[in-house]
Amino acid sequence: MLIRRPVEEVFEAFVNPEMTTKFWFTKSSGRLEAGKHVTWDWEMYGVSDHIYVEDLQLNKRILIKSSDSTKTEWVFDSRTNKETFVTIVNSGFKGNEDDIVNRAVDSMGGYTMVLCALKALLEHNVILNAVFDKAPDAHKG
Repeated sequence: MLIRRPVEEVFEAFVNPEMTTKFWFTKSSGRLEAGKHVTWDWEMYGVSDHIYVEDLQLNKRILIKSSDSTKTEWVFDSRTNKETFVTIVNSGFKGNEDDIVNRAVDSMGGYTMVLCALKALLEHNVILNAVFDKAPDAHKG
């Protein structure tokens, strides 16, 4: 997805939990750094993920391994000094063919929502609450 902001801002939004918590998860144990373990929390759903940052290349690439052993790679392509194209690949799903297809489709939808929320935040300073509102009944008190 194309985000009309400089690559430095788009990359920073994914590594800095002060930014990421505005469009994706609600809490993080720290900033993403190569070789570091970090916990992400979605407090409204009572869910967390323990990730390991396998690779981080400033303003170019982030590669993480999740607690379920899947990998997610973000690639940041600076198109101009005000445009960044972000590609996300989630891989390593396990199970039978149906399980793998269902997980891949869920992943694609989830990461598309995350990118749309980031786009709204960085381009228009709007917090969409897209992740929070995806399943409102799951976090009713």
